[in-house]
Amino acid sequence: MIQHRRRGPARQAIRKRTVVTAAFVGTIALGTGVGVWASADGGARPQEGARHSSSGRVSGADPAQPGAPSASPSPSRSYPLSRAPRTIPAVRSHTPARGPGWRPRSGERVVVSDAGLADEGRLVAGELGLTYAGATDEVRTGDVRLALGGGGNGESYTMTVRNGRVDISGPAEAGVFYGTRTLKQEVHGGGTAPEGVVRDEPAKPVRGFMLDIARKPYSESWIEDRIRELGDLKFNELGLHFSDDQAFRIQSSTHPEIVSPDHLTKAQVGKIVELANSRHITVVPEIDSPGHLGAVIAAHPDLQLRNANGVATRGAIDISKPGSAKIVDDLLNEYAGLFTGGQWNLGGDEYQALTVKDPQASYPQLAAAARQRYGSGGTVADLATGWLNDRADTIRAHGRTMRAWNDGFFRGTSAQPAKDLQVAYWTGKEIGARQPAEYLSAGRKVVNYNDEFLYYVLGQPQTFVYPTGQRIYEQWNPRVVRGTTAVPARYDGQVLGGTFAVWGDFPHAQTQDQVAAGVRMPLRATVQKLWDPGTPALSWADFRKLADRLG
Repeated sequence: MIQHRRRGPARQAIRKRTVVTAAFVGTIALGTGVGVWASADGGARPQEGARHSSSGRVSGADPAQPGAPSASPSPSRSYPLSRAPRTIPAVRSHTPARGPGWRPRSGERVVVSDAGLADEGRLVAGELGLTYAGATDEVRTGDVRLALGGGGNGESYTMTVRNGRVDISGPAEAGVFYGTRTLKQEVHGGGTAPEGVVRDEPAKPVRGFMLDIARKPYSESWIEDRIRELGDLKFNELGLHFSDDQAFRIQSSTHPEIVSPDHLTKAQVGKIVELANSRHITVVPEIDSPGHLGAVIAAHPDLQLRNANGVATRGAIDISKPGSAKIVDDLLNEYAGLFTGGQWNLGGDEYQALTVKDPQASYPQLAAAARQRYGSGGTVADLATGWLNDRADTIRAHGRTMRAWNDGFFRGTSAQPAKDLQVAYWTGKEIGARQPAEYLSAGRKVVNYNDEFLYYVLGQPQTFVYPTGQRIYEQWNPRVVRGTTAVPARYDGQVLGGTFAVWGDFPHAQTQDQVAAGVRMPLRATVQKLWDPGTPALSWADFRKLADRLG
């Protein structure tokens, strides 16, 4: 994608986040079709010793402000209706109630209903300075209780703050984890989680961040810091593009000769994957092919694609040679054991043999292989499509769901891309570019990587500029797949979500720390629009202030 040419186990404690006060009184429901799912005891008076409580989207109120809950509630005191929580992303619904809310205090506990929630329980207990008490049916005032239950979206959760304690439940562990992220933001910096009930779930199942570690290496610790950040923001994918023309960045046992000196070991990648799993983040690997294989070709020059004049084609492997398929399949099979998540990116973009005026004339060996496989009308585009399908067969055997870049799908070919391939749509600048609706109308599912909003290309080559959080927040939503125009609403269900991508075209243009700072607000804006694509309740200025206060 520009992508390439253009787009250029130890769990660690997560530092607490600053909490913002302020919110709206009353029931807040954000997003299309989302209403109030639950109610709380309006008018309830606090019990003796009731704790400050937590819920939904605002970080708790500042006790120094008028109307904030008292640190030592009196049995005779009544409370105003709670204010909706403010978090990033914003919760979809909050039902207010009267009460003091909840704050973490030394000696209080996190308990779980099911041993499967032990990881989530230990993590939030450590973050909030509480005691992890394990699985128990006994609950006390001050407890945070995590429970599995209910049906529906596995990433949904309900958080109830009432009677001096917090109950977070969801149909699956992921949703319960997201509830703990909401609670963490609410009480960070001494804030109070407001009384009431939060009901929350994401609009889109794919909320991703992609990192090009092939052209710019990043340290293990830097990647782990991003995973913690992504987890707190309720992202659920981390893409790793680790093979390109410039380098191959992960240790290999099947082909050690292709690995660059500056690389991650498998043990390091294993720790990254384990940490991501603990935050319910799927690591999505990408070994791009049949283009962007320069690092592989450097060790195997016999596999380099050459044109009719014998001139080498940069980064392109000769897909008419059996050895090309063997080495790529060796790598795909090897890394399927390292990356254990259910998603895989096959690449498929910018194969240079298909960027010339007459591929058949320029690459006669590819044309001959195409005719042999597909008959007299076979073309180089057919052969490239067959290559993609063959690699899909390799990965499908490992039970993965696959995507490929949109310019790896060709129109007018006798060979058709496998029906289960999702489209990672990043650009409309390639030769023969097609609008997203063409893929959608054919029934394809699409992941939005819109390069005009979601591409952070180091050095800003060609027409690329560093994206801003404000532009994403105010102008983008998941249906804006290409350019600035949204696809028709009837396709909304086929747009699975989106991914913010960092590409290393000019790797020295920014340091790791500068990249982290540069993507900070764009990541927050992106996840807000993936969690709830509607117009946000906060202005950009207020959203930025909220982000600063949450840390």
